[in-house]
Amino acid sequence: MIYVHIPFCHRKCTYCAFHSAAGKHDMEGYVDALCRETERNAGFFGSSQQPRRTLYFGGGTPTLLPLPLLERIVQQLGLHFDISHLEEMTIEANPENLSPEYLDGLRRLHFNRISIGVQSFNDGELKTLNRSHNAQQAVDAIKMAQLAGFDNISVDLIYGLPAQTVDSWRRCLSLVGTLSIQNLSCYALTIEEGTMLERQIETGRVLPADEETVVAQYEALCQWAQASGFEQYEISNFCRHGHASIHNSRYWRREPYLGLGAAAHSFDGNNRRYTPPDTERYINGDYAYTWDTLSDKDAYNETVMLGLRTTEGIAKERIAAWWMPQLRQSLQPYMENGLMEETSTHFRPTHEGLLHADGIATNIIQ
Repeated sequence: MIYVHIPFCHRKCTYCAFHSAAGKHDMEGYVDALCRETERNAGFFGSSQQPRRTLYFGGGTPTLLPLPLLERIVQQLGLHFDISHLEEMTIEANPENLSPEYLDGLRRLHFNRISIGVQSFNDGELKTLNRSHNAQQAVDAIKMAQLAGFDNISVDLIYGLPAQTVDSWRRCLSLVGTLSIQNLSCYALTIEEGTMLERQIETGRVLPADEETVVAQYEALCQWAQASGFEQYEISNFCRHGHASIHNSRYWRREPYLGLGAAAHSFDGNNRRYTPPDTERYINGDYAYTWDTLSDKDAYNETVMLGLRTTEGIAKERIAAWWMPQLRQSLQPYMENGLMEETSTHFRPTHEGLLHADGIATNIIQ
């Protein structure tokens, strides 16, 4: 797995805590730095001859990059890694950045999956979030992607928005059902420290949604998904059969991945690497990696926390033998009250258990 972070945005959304910057960008300088970092990391997986299976461009807004710069990154990756057998090549996009010509260019670069950051199909909600597009632009972008030949389209939505009702959320989902997409990622709004949204709430300009409404919206989502032929495979992710995100699913299984770009993370199976969230420093070639070596306990905790977020659950084969008695004992109360269940291969959360996954994880990690 390879992840490429593009930290540029047209403007900053009120809720966003990711490393991204709005305004004028030194895109060429950033791509120069990315190409140098790619060459520097050619040996990250041990052998550049081993085929990579997934490539993911995230951000920020990767589709702000002109196609020639995007092509340059892909070509550089191809020089140092075998990306000729990719199962999935994803790019994140915002609706206002997409045109038929740009989408055709993405297809020529062999992108076969696009994740469109819609967030809402309600113009008032989009304005609250400081998004740059409107609802009609979002619908048009999805249809343009389909006409360009994308048959694996993911849409991001947010619920738990200020002033959003359960009914308005249902109307949003009903519109999704008319668009023939393959994956839906729905996230409960989180008030992140240091964001514009946090300041708006602190000053009383915005009232956060109450917990009862958020839970009702999540239940409405799950009911809609089941009725509409979407399978839930993670707390926030739903797909048509066979269209689960391969790249993200491998994160949740703790498979090694290389992250390139400012603020990117990497994992080699035993160690995590972090690149500072400083774009200017990155462009100047100062990657300043920080490494953390994971202990057995760290690996156990990560396996448990990530597994509890998925409908697949915690794979027993990924739990060291000496941790298994402790895990079974700590999960027993949740199995007795119907939040967890055990199969021959997994401990997995029930539908009700997914709602409490974070709480369960907090209580049982070491």
